[in-house]
Amino acid sequence: MKIAVVGSGYVGLVAGACFADSGTHVTCVDVDERKLEKLRSGEVPFFEPGLAELVKRNWPHRLDFSSNLADSIRGRDVVFVAVGTPPAEDGSADLSHVLKVAEQVAKAAEHDLALVLKSTVPVGTNARVRKHIEPHAKHKLMVVSNPEFLKEGDALSDFLKPDRIVVGADDERAFELLSRLYAPFNRQRNRLQRMSPKSAEIVKYASNALLATKISFMNEIAELCDAAGGDVEQVRLAVGSDERIGMQFLYPGLGFGGSCFPKDLRALVSTGNDYGVKMEVSEAAVRANEGPPEMLLKHMERDLGGLSGKVIAIWGLAFKPRTDDVREAPALKLIAELRKRGATIRAADPEALGTAREALERSGDTPGVELFESEYDAVKGADALVIATEWNEYRSPDLPRVKQLMRGRHLFDGRNVVVPAAVVDAGLRYRGMGRPAEG
Repeated sequence: MKIAVVGSGYVGLVAGACFADSGTHVTCVDVDERKLEKLRSGEVPFFEPGLAELVKRNWPHRLDFSSNLADSIRGRDVVFVAVGTPPAEDGSADLSHVLKVAEQVAKAAEHDLALVLKSTVPVGTNARVRKHIEPHAKHKLMVVSNPEFLKEGDALSDFLKPDRIVVGADDERAFELLSRLYAPFNRQRNRLQRMSPKSAEIVKYASNALLATKISFMNEIAELCDAAGGDVEQVRLAVGSDERIGMQFLYPGLGFGGSCFPKDLRALVSTGNDYGVKMEVSEAAVRANEGPPEMLLKHMERDLGGLSGKVIAIWGLAFKPRTDDVREAPALKLIAELRKRGATIRAADPEALGTAREALERSGDTPGVELFESEYDAVKGADALVIATEWNEYRSPDLPRVKQLMRGRHLFDGRNVVVPAAVVDAGLRYRGMGRPAEG
């Protein structure tokens, strides 16, 4: 089978490379020629473990890159739309890119094909796309909703070994095409779940909203533990031992960020408003996500006797480990607040220095912030250290070395990843999220 994937960002490139690796001939389409040239040389514009190797292995035999949409969809049975749906000011998803691509495909199509919406879109988009392309289509375009469920940092595994493959299709021929395309991923068991397009569109938002809500709930429990004198790690382990609940996403910390959870929750709330349904739980999850950084800042101001003039080292800038994505990263929110309070920042991250530098320049927070490749260089002369991202290399650091390099003694564990006793043994003071302070 031959397919095209329009949009070579995170979702489109992962999908294109994984389909190609399964034997499908894939052309990835993008308007950015500079990006395409880099991809042809095997250079992926963002960090995702294993993706660059996958692209190199399949280009140019099964994976190609082009800026010519009409040529790229010629002879293709399936065309995926994987362009961005950025949030509008009211939180709703901006569908202008999706509609533009759908219209271009409709005008250029020389035969019947399945037009698959891979972008995260609100309920009703499938029908909206059908209506939008109807005046332009010379051939039958079967619009299918096929949401992605990719975790940054583990996207290849998510795509190649999915929990489920959701296909929202009214057309039998379209569902048959998708079934054939996804057959290599269904050899052990059939993961395809067919449903209506509207149900498929709701699934992605519902999944992300529920996972984000678990994070927000656990962070509220951490705040209660902090106020009452409990230990959230003990609470978390006991709660998660209930098989009905499970351990996943029960990790308290500085809150969630990234390209999906914040955006999707706001879009879900906006969609609810459109249909006259108040999404109170999702709204609460969004509000609760603002709490953890504020709680940490209060502790820092109290423990350090104010923040003005203090030097704060921060380990971790990406919103989660195994990615260079800093969109809505708690670390950057923390940096902005620390700078407002007069602190200077020395920060490190294994992968996100470039993206963080760009984000800081856009927000105007560059003055007073130094970025370092080495986490130990970042702590030199610091009054306090904050662990903001749970990278593996930060879980068991050389704490005596940290103590020797720092001017102060405070370690604020924003992800509860280091052993408090080890911190104290090194001569430092420990404070985590929802855990008793030690040292």
